[in-house]
Amino acid sequence: MVFKRLLGSLGVGGPTVDTVLDPGAARPGGTLSGRVRLVGGTADHDVEHVALELVARVETEHEEHGDGEGVVVFDRHVVGGAFRLAAGEETSLPFAVPLPWETPATELHGQPLGIVLGVRTELAVAGARDRGDLDPLTVAPLPAQEAVLEALGQLGFGFRSADLEYGRIGGTGQQLPFYQEVELTPPPRYAHQVNEIELTFLAVPGALEVVLEADKRGGPLADGPGGHGGHDALSRFTVPHEGPSGPQDWNTLVDGWIQELVEHRASYGSHAVYGHESGVGAAVVAGAAGIAGGMVAAEVVDEVGDFFEGDSDDGEG
Repeated sequence: MVFKRLLGSLGVGGPTVDTVLDPGAARPGGTLSGRVRLVGGTADHDVEHVALELVARVETEHEEHGDGEGVVVFDRHVVGGAFRLAAGEETSLPFAVPLPWETPATELHGQPLGIVLGVRTELAVAGARDRGDLDPLTVAPLPAQEAVLEALGQLGFGFRSADLEYGRIGGTGQQLPFYQEVELTPPPRYAHQVNEIELTFLAVPGALEVVLEADKRGGPLADGPGGHGGHDALSRFTVPHEGPSGPQDWNTLVDGWIQELVEHRASYGSHAVYGHESGVGAAVVAGAAGIAGGMVAAEVVDEVGDFFEGDSDDGEG
């Protein structure tokens, strides 16, 4: 998808920007490539920089203000800058930037999961900055993530929904200011014990951390004192990207995870039980922690709701 917009902060006759992503879905930890095409306006302009921001639509939970939605910037790359763009000049800036390993998947086998990610282009010219409209970003799961989901499907679990939760999962190495949560319905074998299983992937270069949560109530995360929510049980498992070693296959491995999770839930006590940190305050802490890992601080902008809708209205003003 291509977006094109007259830069409003530069007034009529300013440069236009046209960002095109290379076709095909990106993958977590992989490379996002494409090019930014610029066309000079009616006068020469000194371009300070061209930057790409990766943004996500996330759900927020707050004990006082209830649930809401917002857009979070979770990574940023400068792809060009410090050059003069002559009037009417056309130039193209190719880019290839890394995606964070925790970038959530937006599709599985080409089917959308309901996760909304985007790439936003920022052009800074002579002290003025304008952020262009959003270009949807499609991300496919890593092979190990896909294998876990396939195993759950073969074990009889059904897909219910997926979303991005603004906050942090305690006890993990989470870097981004949000996490993806995939909600699954259990097969009859487990239906009498849990109404729902919630799945989160936290990938790093060498391995995949899988967070599973059993929810007998089947409702949203309940906030506790200090913004800490809690479910009955939450267990973490780590597996290499290449998969389980030895005689185990993915189905056997994942089924063992589920059994251990359910047993933890029944006993109400385990070293693998951790809580969620939810609410705006905890999420800001998570975003600040991500700075050390090269992430930008979490930035909740005033784009709540439609996210990609209304672009044509913006361009007409």
